[in-house]
Amino acid sequence: MTTTTPTASWDDLVAAALLGTERRTPPVAPRPGQDAPSALLDAAALSTVRRRAGLRPAPARPGPGRAPEDPRPALTAAARSRLAMLLADRSAPGRGGPRSAPDLAELLPQWLALANHHGYRVPDALLPALLDAARARTDLRPEALTLGGPRALWLARLNPDWKFALRGTAGRAPTALPEPSGAATGPDDEQRLWEEGLFAERVSLLAAARHRDPAAGLALLSGTWSTERAEDRLMFLDSLRDDLSPSDEPFLEQALSDRSRNVRATAAELLSALPGSALAARMAERSRGCVTLTTDEVPGGEPATGGERATGGLTTDKSTAAAWITVRPPDECDSGMQRDGIVPKPPSGRGERSWWLGQLVEATPLDRWSAWFGGRGVAEIVALPVADGWQADLHAAWCRAAVRQRSAEWCRALLGTPAVAPVTAGEAAPAAWRDPAKLLSALPARERAEWVAEFIASHGLSDAFRLLGVCTVPWAEPLGRAVVDALDIARDAGSYPWSFSGVMGLAERCLDPAQADRLEVLTAIPDESEGAAPGAGGYWAEAFQRLVGTLRLRAAMQAELEPA
Repeated sequence: MTTTTPTASWDDLVAAALLGTERRTPPVAPRPGQDAPSALLDAAALSTVRRRAGLRPAPARPGPGRAPEDPRPALTAAARSRLAMLLADRSAPGRGGPRSAPDLAELLPQWLALANHHGYRVPDALLPALLDAARARTDLRPEALTLGGPRALWLARLNPDWKFALRGTAGRAPTALPEPSGAATGPDDEQRLWEEGLFAERVSLLAAARHRDPAAGLALLSGTWSTERAEDRLMFLDSLRDDLSPSDEPFLEQALSDRSRNVRATAAELLSALPGSALAARMAERSRGCVTLTTDEVPGGEPATGGERATGGLTTDKSTAAAWITVRPPDECDSGMQRDGIVPKPPSGRGERSWWLGQLVEATPLDRWSAWFGGRGVAEIVALPVADGWQADLHAAWCRAAVRQRSAEWCRALLGTPAVAPVTAGEAAPAAWRDPAKLLSALPARERAEWVAEFIASHGLSDAFRLLGVCTVPWAEPLGRAVVDALDIARDAGSYPWSFSGVMGLAERCLDPAQADRLEVLTAIPDESEGAAPGAGGYWAEAFQRLVGTLRLRAAMQAELEPA
């Protein structure tokens, strides 16, 4: 019988097995006629039995409870088959088939959004594949978890690979979430779920409570606020954003003294979105001392009419009264400013005073500027010259304020006319034009589409990619037609089709599926013009074939999800 040496241990046996008996002598005594490897394996088997015999049996764990009910309607048979196909294509090792075939993986987010719009639930058999897809792609998680509903969270508790579902539900529409001992059906159940539930359950419960009764939701959060972790406080505070109201101001004012800098900054941002808040008034008072309107008038109140004068770096015409904006940024960032959310240290390459000025202006209610500037309208204010090179900083802060306060009027004025506005990536470009997509997001969907369509007609597609990304899907006319016309012009000019692959991909997902028949004529291989990229015609034809095929597939998906 094979025996181990008195000093042999399981670790010694494993080390000898990993290194090999030729490199390390095993801690065993082979039987006569037995080689060292066999002796090592016999010793390992004997040691395994010995180790197992020394273990105490663990108590049996209770099995999981029943999965919660999901009362939402089931998918139609056609829609169920489509989802199975989309999930299977997602897991394929590579995209096969011709280049003109639709990319099913890119259609999965849109399919999930459509299914949630109609209020369906995912079939139980497809829940594991759906959770695997959401694990691999974070952009799928909000819609996937909404479609999965309470059963997705129940299943995620049983598999550590899906633990993301238990912590990542913030920002999605609240669904009926399960509780360890059943669904929350009353105030006592809600309170118990809030105190004992998983983080994802608590975030969703808070969002649902706030949507139903903002005051009750805030009371729920206030009761445990002081005991929450900093990262949880930040997430809970951010969930107040959608149903923010003036009644939240006292709580947010207290959060300005939070020990976490990120929590303080978020509280200040939320308060600045309430134009009537005390913080907004404090910021406005500071801004008023920094940004003033200056007019050039003679004694008696009449505007000067003499020759041209240079004032603050600006030249005024003798036929009009001169008016310009003078900027004097703060000299210091005092403790009061810091408590109100002003970050004292600027990013690398940014001056301190301009950094403080921008934060003050973006937190100031926009309606104050008209009162301070003699009753001028928004367009007039934006058109005023700014002395001493402060225009870029001031306009950039106004842009951030317009987006934060969702002021379509200010966004419209800062954007200007798309046909004539300069588009440059450099510092010479107006501040609004360094990121016009954010300003567009505050405009109504129809106006947004019309603005971007005019932009494309004037400037082409090269600078339009981010602008297209903020337009509502499906693209409303005339935006869809403007994109197709620009692609057609690029094709006729013999341009490289690969340069437009990003826009073509957006068009596949965002064009109205009803446009498919109109685009059929573009699927033919065009005659290659002189100077065109070699083979470009064939690639363009394949790209338009894929576009038409994808639009028809999207139309079929929509029809399958329509209630009978």
